[in-house]
Amino acid sequence: MDITKITEKSDAFAGKLESLKSELAPQDYGWYPYGTLSNFHHMGRLLTGSNRRLLDLIGSAPVADIGAADGDSAFFLESLGYDAHVVDYAPTNFNSCRGVRLLKEALESKVTIHEVDLDAQFDLPGENYGLALFMGILYHLKNPYSALESLARNARHAVISTRISRFNTASGSLGNAGVNRERVELQSIPCAYLVAPTETNNDPTNYWIFSEAGLRRILDRTGWSVLDFMTVGNTADSDPASNQGDERAFCLVKSRHF
Repeated sequence: MDITKITEKSDAFAGKLESLKSELAPQDYGWYPYGTLSNFHHMGRLLTGSNRRLLDLIGSAPVADIGAADGDSAFFLESLGYDAHVVDYAPTNFNSCRGVRLLKEALESKVTIHEVDLDAQFDLPGENYGLALFMGILYHLKNPYSALESLARNARHAVISTRISRFNTASGSLGNAGVNRERVELQSIPCAYLVAPTETNNDPTNYWIFSEAGLRRILDRTGWSVLDFMTVGNTADSDPASNQGDERAFCLVKSRHF
């Protein structure tokens, strides 16, 4: 099945989920506010050649949706006939994983939910996943090298997205106290920028914003081969902190351990 058809099916499933969420309407917490199934639209632009038949990469192995929010992608892949696992951690999940558990009950789903502190010790609960969705998680981890290395030992393929940056600071916004005194181009330097606790979205769970060269380097060093790669957002003047400077990388990667 081509990614175009998968995306059409994900849109239809997203509509059903939104209706179900409105019907359930929990009173003491909210649903994750961003539609994670929209990532399949990005995959439609990302994937090329035979990789566009994304589901063929899974085979008969299970799928891991890591940092799954309310588990929308896992439930969608289950609806296509796959054994799907949610891997998340209540203390850092938007609604403490109550959303994904409520949806599982309402859908009478068999999706397996694993609560794993990915920052303390990145150990996936299963082995030999055919595909891992690792979307928007990397820059929230203190130890991205260890996480990617462990993921490569447990998943044959992964779709990864993360924020990246071409400059160390927004145009016209220099720092003080000796930090960011000059605006420096980072894109071609294999590095990661460590943000201050409130520098990015006033969110202290943001840590490392890679340059494109840095992301490609760490993927290679942790056992991954890049099959497809693209960036979206501010692809000319991105920075690690401002909303207008937001650039995201999306890539399909294959583990060299299999």
